[in-house]
Amino acid sequence: MGLFGQSKQKDPRETVRELQKKLRAEQRGIDRNINHIKREELKVKKSLQDAAKQGNKDVCKILAKEMVGSKRAVSKLYASKAQINSVCMQMKTQASMVKMSEGFQASTDIMKLMNKLTKVSEISQTMQELSKEMTKAGIIEEMMEDTMMSDDEELEEDAEAEVEKILFEVTKGQLGTGTAINTPLGPQPDEEVAGPAAESSEEEDDLQSRLAALRS
Repeated sequence: MGLFGQSKQKDPRETVRELQKKLRAEQRGIDRNINHIKREELKVKKSLQDAAKQGNKDVCKILAKEMVGSKRAVSKLYASKAQINSVCMQMKTQASMVKMSEGFQASTDIMKLMNKLTKVSEISQTMQELSKEMTKAGIIEEMMEDTMMSDDEELEEDAEAEVEKILFEVTKGQLGTGTAINTPLGPQPDEEVAGPAAESSEEEDDLQSRLAALRS
């Protein structure tokens, strides 16, 4: 407690250190999320290769769409990690110039970055909570509710082009862009011919559910 029973004013630099600690923790969480997505993507890629050997074009397309989604998610998370780092650096710069008696000056640049981060579904909740803490500390101004809404719209034509590219790359040209419509599927080049299907019923059910989702 300070004089006359007033609470001692918190050092702005300490506020920034606490916020940076939380943001760094979020970056580590993003790294774990990226690694998990990449591991799952490798499994999907293997399933796509197996489906191509069996000539199942519908399943191939479903799995290619999953890979496109994974790649987009990873790109978005990498961008978010870089934006978080920028927020940390700008807060550090701001804290080095602030005076105890004056407090922070609301930063438009930091607010813009936080607006973008609150729209990333994987970290949206945490970023919204941190935005409120920054607003309370005076680092940013209060954000409008509509700026926190998720903006996950994707261009369907671009997505379709990415699917075709994935199909072409993973199947070594048997499917996707540059492939004739009625080109029969055969064994992958430089790979052994797959023997009789030995997939578990669980894997088959999973593929069937994906196919149903695509058709719906």
